[in-house]
Amino acid sequence: MSNKKTVVTQEQIAHQYEYMQFIAKMTGEKAQAYGHPLRAFTQTFGCQQNEADTQQIAGMLEEMGYEPVDRAEDADVIVINTCAIREHAESRALGNVGALSHLKKARPDVTICLCGCMVQQEHIPEKIKKSYPQVDLVFGTHALWRFPELLYRSLTGDKRIFDTTGDAAGYIAEGLPVLRDGGTKAWLSIMYGCNNFCTYCIVPYVRGRERSRASADIVKELEALIADGYKDITLLGQNVNSYGKDLDEQIDFSDLLEKLNAVPGTFLLRFMTSHPKDASHKLFDTMARCDKVAKQLHLPFQSGSDTILRRMNRGYTAEHYRELITYARSKMPDITLSSDIIVGFPGETEQDFEQTRQLVAEIGFDMLFTFLYSKRSGTPAAKMEDDTPHEVKQARFERLLKTQDECVQVRQDAYAGKHVRVLVDGHSKGKEYPLTARTEGGLLVCCAGNNLEIGNFAEVVIEKTSLRCLFGRSV
Repeated sequence: MSNKKTVVTQEQIAHQYEYMQFIAKMTGEKAQAYGHPLRAFTQTFGCQQNEADTQQIAGMLEEMGYEPVDRAEDADVIVINTCAIREHAESRALGNVGALSHLKKARPDVTICLCGCMVQQEHIPEKIKKSYPQVDLVFGTHALWRFPELLYRSLTGDKRIFDTTGDAAGYIAEGLPVLRDGGTKAWLSIMYGCNNFCTYCIVPYVRGRERSRASADIVKELEALIADGYKDITLLGQNVNSYGKDLDEQIDFSDLLEKLNAVPGTFLLRFMTSHPKDASHKLFDTMARCDKVAKQLHLPFQSGSDTILRRMNRGYTAEHYRELITYARSKMPDITLSSDIIVGFPGETEQDFEQTRQLVAEIGFDMLFTFLYSKRSGTPAAKMEDDTPHEVKQARFERLLKTQDECVQVRQDAYAGKHVRVLVDGHSKGKEYPLTARTEGGLLVCCAGNNLEIGNFAEVVIEKTSLRCLFGRSV
């Protein structure tokens, strides 16, 4: 199996557009007969990269003549994009697919597609074949760019199609259509895959090796987003700090941020996810220097115990993580920090957990995404001995949340009376503060004021605070 990524040629992309045109002709003819356009429903489970993938699928469906709808019952094509990170997401996706059996019986002509990370696990395709006969098309992340071809084969043939095996090195495909939701925020993928092989994680096995997009293609897409009115753009990658290592051009992630920061326009750049073993002083220096790069850092540490970090194959120590945060704050005192933590990893002792809890209390994160360990078949951690009772893990989880809430309350209260720049992005449920906004650091602000408009930046003064939200009025 090759370790070199496959760059999809423009000729191959043009071939997919031909399939889009074939299907568009078919949907046009059916639309005339039905008296309305054909419709497509998409549903996404999992991470922001899955959201971005679904937007590409939606873009291709639009090119093929399908109109997006909000209910599966109204659709002629249904696409469910799945996640493999946690068992809960897998169960929910399969539950939703199972519920579609009644729809398929009532309307045999509806096409049901299942895609994403979950279907690339070895045991899933056979499970779908045996237990979910209503599914017509199954394809993995490697085949996303070939969706028009696969859908055409499904629509014109009488056999179920399964395309879930691909080159582990992965693919880079440029030039596919994208249908975003509009508004102020957009995802922008800069790379795909992962080389880290953390012992608990299935991602490298289902998304392939790290592969970076050319910087020119990323700049071009950012310019298009700015022209379309997007002002809050998040750069996506399983480990953005590894960007550029597989490219011929001499560029790393910090260099890319410099390039994107130079694009004309009024906007903010965020990014996720960073890996501590690859985070550098150069990155933090660049963030501090670039005015359009948000002073926000999501840097997962997963555990405060060096013993557990080694078992996780994370490649850094708790002390190294502390040093990174200290340096980042020295360059950007107002930086907003968030992280991921796994509680209950196999072999975690009370002492290991307490080291994690103490690190949370010491650093004082603004946001924390905390998970109970979820066993994933096919990963090294799934074979590790795990003799800690679930109720012990749950009690630790709740203690960690209590510690985090205490830290967040202190950090939130510190904003009282401050003037902050926000991007207004929607409506809230409250009457006193009817609009929602985000600070540069990504904190939620419910706000009020006569000169506030969705899609615009504004300055507000924080009048009161709560654990999850700030409340501000325009200056």
